[in-house]
Amino acid sequence: MQAQEIIDLEQEYVLGVYSRPGFVLERGAGCTLYDSAGRAYLDCAAGIAVNALGYDDPGVNQAMQEAASTGMLHVSNLYHSAAHARLAQLLCETSFADKVHFSLTGADANEGAFKFARRYARERGHEDKYEILAFSNAFHGRLFGSLAATPRPKYQEPFKPLMPGVRFAQFNDLESVRAQMDERVCAIIVEPVQGEGGIYPATQEFLQGLRSLADEHDALLIFDEVQCGVGRTGALWAYQGYGVEPDILTAAKPLAAGLPIGAILMRQKVADAMHKGDHASTFAGGPYTTHVARHVVSRIAEPAFLAAVEEKGQLLRDLLEELNSPHVLEVRGKGLMVGAELDIETGPLIGKAAERGLLVINAGPNVLRFVPPLIISHDEIKRAVAIIGEILQEL
Repeated sequence: MQAQEIIDLEQEYVLGVYSRPGFVLERGAGCTLYDSAGRAYLDCAAGIAVNALGYDDPGVNQAMQEAASTGMLHVSNLYHSAAHARLAQLLCETSFADKVHFSLTGADANEGAFKFARRYARERGHEDKYEILAFSNAFHGRLFGSLAATPRPKYQEPFKPLMPGVRFAQFNDLESVRAQMDERVCAIIVEPVQGEGGIYPATQEFLQGLRSLADEHDALLIFDEVQCGVGRTGALWAYQGYGVEPDILTAAKPLAAGLPIGAILMRQKVADAMHKGDHASTFAGGPYTTHVARHVVSRIAEPAFLAAVEEKGQLLRDLLEELNSPHVLEVRGKGLMVGAELDIETGPLIGKAAERGLLVINAGPNVLRFVPPLIISHDEIKRAVAIIGEILQEL
């Protein structure tokens, strides 16, 4: 089928909740995607921070073949299987966690974390301790609970009433957190590096303060690392770059190289509050996906791999700053999670970049977001920034 035929077919039969450019992607290799006309695109979006190992990776391909060779694409959580247990072991051994529960997406991992926090409070005899404290510019997903913790009127208004019991403080402002904390708060949820909200890293003082306030009020501290986790910031888990441990951590996007998976990592005290039947998912933790995820996490956890992510992220930030464009107000981020705040809206720039073979996305109306595959080369980073620089000179 020709590209326009595919686009027309999609418009006729697929719910139109996305705005897509006028080309059809067909295949990928490394950090490059190719459309149906053979045009190449350097991908600095990576499926929104999902394709950490790029496209057509030999190791991922082998892991998928190994998983498929068992004939078990799915087996119910009613039965034991090896792959999810081995992945859970790896996640615990590389983090603060004692136990893991698998989900399918980042949004439902966050909703599961909210349930676990409320259950923990209830188990400790706090019947009225159920509120969640979240932050300005946060993004935790678009399900009813995760959306309630995502303070975006555009996203929330059409679907109210949402889950009750969510309050908000200002990100990176401990005084605003203290003003909101009381004995009704069962959990604080925060992204160590905010993604959709504009690529804002938390300060170390802020996360340390949240840890202290959570302990003071017997509340759980939840780190949403759906976007910033699994190597994206140059540490396997973003919290490790701050030296502040949560009670619960949610992960998803890059865990299985594009296969659907999420995970809720937790301390033993949280696990002890949960009982059989309290939470479940038909497809979560399946043997195929968890086998692939174990390969991905093992690769990214290598110290040399993580050091390279940190070094390449610094190169990307340096090159963006060296553009010296009057349109660039600030460059910020950690590792290969970088935002360039502009004095103009990013939409036209993103369109022009695609025309020149570069895929980038935004993080809010005026922040250009770079979340490329973690395997991106120095030359590819230089090429991406050069394209952005050329476009900025024309605007």
